[in-house]
Amino acid sequence: MKVVAISGAVIGKKTLTAMKYVAEKMNKDFPEVEFDLIDLSEKNIQFSDGRNYTEYQGDTLEVTTKIMEADALIIGTPIFQASIPGSVENIFDLLPEKALRDKVVSIVVTAGSAKHYLVAEMQLKPILSYMKAQVLPEIVFIEGQDLFRQEIINADINFRLDKLVEDTLIMVETFKELRKKQEDALF
Repeated sequence: MKVVAISGAVIGKKTLTAMKYVAEKMNKDFPEVEFDLIDLSEKNIQFSDGRNYTEYQGDTLEVTTKIMEADALIIGTPIFQASIPGSVENIFDLLPEKALRDKVVSIVVTAGSAKHYLVAEMQLKPILSYMKAQVLPEIVFIEGQDLFRQEIINADINFRLDKLVEDTLIMVETFKELRKKQEDALF
């Protein structure tokens, strides 16, 4: 099983802090999973111009290829100006329309205010649904007050991130079994 986590912030450390926690959980409790954390602040991603993702080079090709090969994505995104950042939107724009078909996607959001809770519901989930992802219903929403000096200080957030990782892996296995049953029924 391949799982790719994306830290979608190109500045700041809140989203990366949450995604590093996810990486630690994955590597410690599920070493059999092929896991990769992509920090977009360390990548030079080209803007989408409509080409097929395989026609790009460098970091852009590397990131999009890893996403296309993954069974699951854990997307970490900050909320800026009541919106997902362009860095996250650009990743989706680089991918084919149905790139996320049969992939499980879970969401981690960092924001400075509880007022931004619905941004993922209203902006991110519709994009993921359009791209045919199987989106976990629960989002882990993290406010600035839940972090201090690049550490999560709210035990409930740790618990919810742990559950998000576990639920993501369970959903991947569940969908694999369902697809196998569907294929077996056809033949």
